[in-house]
Amino acid sequence: MERIANAVRPRLASAVTAAGPRLAGLARAAVRVRPGHLPRLPRPRTGRTWQYTAGAATAGLALAAGVVTVAGPWDASGQRTAERDRAAALERSGGADHGRSGTAAEAPRPAPSAAPVLAGLGGTTSAVGTKKAAPGPTDLTGLLKPLLDAPALHGPHAAAVVDVTTGARLYGADAGKALIPASTTKIATAVAALSALGPDHRLTTRTALEPDTRELVLVGGGDPTLTAHPRTDGWAGLRALAADTAGALDRRGIREITLSYDTTLFTGPALHPIGVNDNLAPVSALTVDEGRTDGSASGPVTRVGDPAADAAAKFAGFLKDAGITTTSPGPSKASTRAQTLATVSSPPLSALVERMLTNSDNDIAEALARHTALAGGQPASFDGGAEAIATQLRKLGLPMAGAAFHDGSGLDRDDRLTADLLTALLVKAGDPHRPGLRPVLTGLPVAGFTGTLSSRYGDGAAGVVRAKTGTLTGVNTLAGTVVDGNGRLLAFAFLASDTTNAPEAQAALDKAATALAG
Repeated sequence: MERIANAVRPRLASAVTAAGPRLAGLARAAVRVRPGHLPRLPRPRTGRTWQYTAGAATAGLALAAGVVTVAGPWDASGQRTAERDRAAALERSGGADHGRSGTAAEAPRPAPSAAPVLAGLGGTTSAVGTKKAAPGPTDLTGLLKPLLDAPALHGPHAAAVVDVTTGARLYGADAGKALIPASTTKIATAVAALSALGPDHRLTTRTALEPDTRELVLVGGGDPTLTAHPRTDGWAGLRALAADTAGALDRRGIREITLSYDTTLFTGPALHPIGVNDNLAPVSALTVDEGRTDGSASGPVTRVGDPAADAAAKFAGFLKDAGITTTSPGPSKASTRAQTLATVSSPPLSALVERMLTNSDNDIAEALARHTALAGGQPASFDGGAEAIATQLRKLGLPMAGAAFHDGSGLDRDDRLTADLLTALLVKAGDPHRPGLRPVLTGLPVAGFTGTLSSRYGDGAAGVVRAKTGTLTGVNTLAGTVVDGNGRLLAFAFLASDTTNAPEAQAALDKAATALAG
């Protein structure tokens, strides 16, 4: 009851003012009651207790009716709509909960946008509601220019700051100059993938049995989060797929099969132009644990040379444990006549986007670029993914002058983005009319707490800066959001090239973001 009272009290206070005439009649029929206090009734005389009891009950019912009337809307089940929506949101996946989304088709859907919930509670529908004005261009020029002119950022650099609520530019320094973005490219990849596919989209890996041949095909669905670990933490599991497949084969009386694997969903070169690199496995439609060789889940590590063959070999081992004998697996393509035996699906795309941004995951980024290409009828390759990203951003009306994409991860040094475009992407993700883009903001690393910012901002704006980092040799970038001292949500982008000391350059960018928080 106390929780209900606390939830209703702010809504009731504003509603009483708006519904004065309606409550006035109720108040005249009932006793005067101050919020949080029961009416003080005269001491009853002996023999008249039931009259006073009835009177008090009538007054209580009248007041309750008034509360019900103004605190709605109510749905057919008798639950206030806003409370129902909020309860549903709290029980669903989303936000920064990257590992517990579930893989079944009936698993929880991503949490809804905050805007409808806040609107139901009488809140604002804008990205941030505050009565205080955002800082002006003059204020920010005096604040940021000395910080961005630090010796560690002596080369070409650019910056932009935008008020997320209004979209107004508050600061710009060469904001239209196209520079190497490094991993801030993933913000563009995230917006494009969510726009093309939707936040609820899932990636499915399946097994298919060819008729009359006893050939079983492991068909890659381009899920970069497929895992072979015993504990899946909510991601799609190769072991579960093997168990379900073995059960389906057993019911058909099949104990021996010819095993093959299908990677034809993706096309083009598997190896990134940078070559063999610990930051990215060869891109394949079939891979488990990103081809990692040490059991890690993020960060650079040696990768297997052929992720699909590695995944198929692990799958064969799991089938053997379940009593199914297989041949040594080889590449193939499932025919249209092949019968699907079992499937496992990734969590919603919203969860994949959050994991990609939080950990700066290059493998997820390149897979999502290819899925964006497939959604737009482009080849699922590096070139097709790059073109599809640019196409989606143009459809959103974003400032694309000078932008150039060559991959989805930002590892390619020929990529070019502007501070204008990066801040526009963040503002678009905060648009209350585009709730499907919200994972772009919720997936950003939190300063001092998560992902690639977990070890930064120890003495600065920890917790109030959320930003995507970008680092290549001679390149340092930072783009994200910050809540300033007046509670305004600001989007910022800082790009610096020709840096010679990465730690000092990072520190200079962090100081600029910390200054915004002040």
